[in-house]
Amino acid sequence: MLTLENVSLKYGSFQALDGVSLNAKEGELVVLLGANGAGKSSIFLTTSGIHRAAGGSIRFHNQELVGMRAAQIVEAGVVQCPEGRKLFPQMSVLKNLMLGAYVHRRDTAGNKKRLDEVLALFPILEQKKDDPAGSLSGGQQQMVAIGRAMMSRPKALLLDEPSLGLAPLVVKQVFEVIQQINRAGTTVLLAEQNAFAALKIAHRAYVIEGGHIVMEGDRDSLLNNEAVRRAYIGA
Repeated sequence: MLTLENVSLKYGSFQALDGVSLNAKEGELVVLLGANGAGKSSIFLTTSGIHRAAGGSIRFHNQELVGMRAAQIVEAGVVQCPEGRKLFPQMSVLKNLMLGAYVHRRDTAGNKKRLDEVLALFPILEQKKDDPAGSLSGGQQQMVAIGRAMMSRPKALLLDEPSLGLAPLVVKQVFEVIQQINRAGTTVLLAEQNAFAALKIAHRAYVIEGGHIVMEGDRDSLLNNEAVRRAYIGA
């Protein structure tokens, strides 16, 4: 469904990605593990068209994404929820959510239906929909960020560090919703430093270090891998 083949990316003279190949099949929840600066966000920014790959191919349902504008990639069904949420803090929760529907702005009825689905995923946002997004707790802001991405009607959802800065109980709630989104049919590529929580809901995972994929496997093989446990789980 979503396939990266030999993808490279440079920031000036710095090689951020070097020959990255990975894939997420339809309906899978695939985790991308790695430390800060390993290349997780670079993979997402390149896939979503924010940065242009220096080499390689990124295909979604056999459509080449390299060279497409970011808005076209969203329209094709690949949607990123960025690290750090990137909300508009002075705007209401509802307006932040509706920004995600911009590529479908002419489909009023479809957007209303999707908004109802998003508010059903995150019931607290129904109560907070008229509040400024910046007044919400960190966990609630993350819900808005995921909800905004869902308003774009993704077929493949790229989630970049959704647990960052959240309390353990909130992380559990957010990951339960991510699993629910995946079970409803959306393919999910999840970049995470919280390896244990991420692997518990994953089908497969990749480990990236220094812009290279260094390991891949199913959930259980990586959970039980001594090197992965030592580096990312702490056990």
